[in-house]
Amino acid sequence: MTADSTLAPKDRNKVLVVLLSSLFMALVAVSIINVALPSIEKGLGASSTGLQWVLSGYSLTFGIVLVAAGRAGDLLGRERLFIAGVAVFGIFSLLAALAPTILVLNISRAFMGIGAGLMNPQTTGIIQQHYRGPERARAFGMFGAVVGVAVAIGPVLGGTIINIFPEGVGWRWTMGINVPLSIISIILALMWLPKTPRAQAVKHDLDPVGALLLGAAVLLFMLPFMMASDNRATWWFAPVGVILGIAWLAWEQHYRYSGRSPMVNLSLFRIRTFTLGSAMITVFFAGTTTIWVLIAQFVQNGAGESALVAGMVGLPSAVVSIYTSYIGGKLVVKHGRWLVVTGLLLNITGLCLAVWAAFAIVNGAPVWVLSLAVLPIGFGAGWITSPNQTLTLREVPTNHGGTAGGIMQTGQRIGTSVGTAAVTGLYFSHISSGHDVAFLWGYSLIALFMVLALCIALIDAVKGRGQDTV
Repeated sequence: MTADSTLAPKDRNKVLVVLLSSLFMALVAVSIINVALPSIEKGLGASSTGLQWVLSGYSLTFGIVLVAAGRAGDLLGRERLFIAGVAVFGIFSLLAALAPTILVLNISRAFMGIGAGLMNPQTTGIIQQHYRGPERARAFGMFGAVVGVAVAIGPVLGGTIINIFPEGVGWRWTMGINVPLSIISIILALMWLPKTPRAQAVKHDLDPVGALLLGAAVLLFMLPFMMASDNRATWWFAPVGVILGIAWLAWEQHYRYSGRSPMVNLSLFRIRTFTLGSAMITVFFAGTTTIWVLIAQFVQNGAGESALVAGMVGLPSAVVSIYTSYIGGKLVVKHGRWLVVTGLLLNITGLCLAVWAAFAIVNGAPVWVLSLAVLPIGFGAGWITSPNQTLTLREVPTNHGGTAGGIMQTGQRIGTSVGTAAVTGLYFSHISSGHDVAFLWGYSLIALFMVLALCIALIDAVKGRGQDTV
């Protein structure tokens, strides 16, 4: 699939509206469910394990299909896969909203994750295809701003919906709302997304064996981090997943040397900016996704505040991240990878201040001290995710844009699973020593992930000195 920069600016704006509105819908589906869990538990008589799968089933299937979906979009047409993903997401949102049992709900949520996994790599691939230089950076800046809005507004939107509708109905509308939104997205996509030809290169195929091997490797590696609290025997899945990952690498090499086109051209990993950027964002997500989980636990259980207050504590930081994500799309043009380094330093500063605030609150300070302490995290987050996406995909050939985006997002999903299990496990293992002490342990591990991400970003920045701008 060749690069296409012939779209007029107004047409590119329409493309961005379609992509970002659908991205927003898929991301809100992750955050909105948190406030719906008590209603789901009561309405369906769900066990704690069933509720865990409401959360993790979506993320698990999302992560499994990303790379294969990116590859399919590169070959078959990104707008085709994008529309298919939105359709799957919408259909199973309807089934989730009508679910009579927790089993049906969890199966529906899993297929919603597949739909989201089909559409998301196409978003980055289409931006990669139709935007260049500073325009691409601004597009990814808006991408990051939408992520920030979705994280901030999801719980608020969910709480509002649950309060509006009668008991037992509200949680269903947290998923049912996706149905009309999906229909609108499909209509706009059919109208506004440019049609792209199928790749005509000789011997190009979807590499089904490679897709199955990688999907199984990701599944088996992620499962223990989601299930080990209930069944420690599942840790045996992780090394099997690693072995399958090695087998996948060997298969991809064999497939390439046989003269065919593998699902992932491993030469992508020879691109320094892509390899280091993907590694950095994987490690960053291992830390960042649990920052707000621990704050919610500490504010409610340690400070004795309500869930609403716990959500409001992080709201200023989320709002700040929306702004910095947007301006990050402009700043990365000039400052390159050093902007990411600055963002990581701000995150580490915010983590240290948050630990100080936790001890201060236990000793009588108001809980809003924590809200101020984590503001640097909001500033930093906006200068990490979107600028890194711009820089990481900068040198990737356009015809591999969807595949590369899928690889990056798969790394984020794996990082999220590993980090959530490690950080929350450490937090709860020290809870008997006091919520402030447990908070210190949890945030220390998060800081360790951030420092490792900082080291990777510094290596990339130093190696790209003088060349690392967009």
